[in-house]
Amino acid sequence: MSKPLNRRLFLTGTVGTAAALTLAACGGGDSSDEPEVAEVDTADFPEGSTMARLADAGAITIGTKFDQPLFGQAGPDGDPVGFDVEIGKIIAGALGIEAGSITWTETVSANREPFIENGQVDIVVATYTINDTRKEVVDFAGPYYVAGQALMVLADNEDITGEDSLAGKKVASVEGSTPAQYILDNHPDSELVTFDTYSNCVTALINGQVDVVTTDNVILAGFVESDPDNLKLVNDGETFTEEPYGIGLALGDDDFRTFINDTLQAAYDDGAWASAWESTAGVVLPTPEPPAIDRY
Repeated sequence: MSKPLNRRLFLTGTVGTAAALTLAACGGGDSSDEPEVAEVDTADFPEGSTMARLADAGAITIGTKFDQPLFGQAGPDGDPVGFDVEIGKIIAGALGIEAGSITWTETVSANREPFIENGQVDIVVATYTINDTRKEVVDFAGPYYVAGQALMVLADNEDITGEDSLAGKKVASVEGSTPAQYILDNHPDSELVTFDTYSNCVTALINGQVDVVTTDNVILAGFVESDPDNLKLVNDGETFTEEPYGIGLALGDDDFRTFINDTLQAAYDDGAWASAWESTAGVVLPTPEPPAIDRY
């Protein structure tokens, strides 16, 4: 890994580029490790299906985060790198689409459903927690990973020791995210402060505008890895929720959802999922067992 980033990187707004460079140095952006691209014919898919349309076009638009180390982080060339990105490449590859023919669209927590509903993206792979409210407007394949909500503070903070110590604290999270809603529902005695991206949450923490940042443990682990001198996980990243990450797609597209689920299962079985993890999030975190796919 490259040297830890310092406080100035966050204050000048360059955390994204620095973390991306770290990932690239660890192999997350190595084109030699691109997922296999299948040889497909549009006739292999049902006529009029999303799979046939995308395979015929030889291109796909995927929404992902651009500011989350280890999962979706804009690289030096502007394209994102991370575990979510590699999962997107696996789905594209099963459609016969090369990584270079993927259009990556930045999606933040608040616009994932609208982007799917409006057809601005074909799928969203963006630390996207599956829940019943979201399933009213979009469908999900997966989950392909299960995270959990945790807390991150400045390295010298000894006041916050867990979610039972949030009373009276300013808690930062992203607007429209499940962690933000959890704080609203379960910690009304704290003050929730929302931002559009997690990198802005981190900047607010560094600047003293908030006391703690909350989101999924793997996202916070990426920020701590980027700046361990200034940031730390509370209780070593102890989680207090389960956040199953799914691939968002258009509501009612059952054939496409089945195809993505089948592709994920194949990636579990042939090692592609583990390789995607180990070349990205796995530079920091141990390789977990892939979760059971929910074919609802």
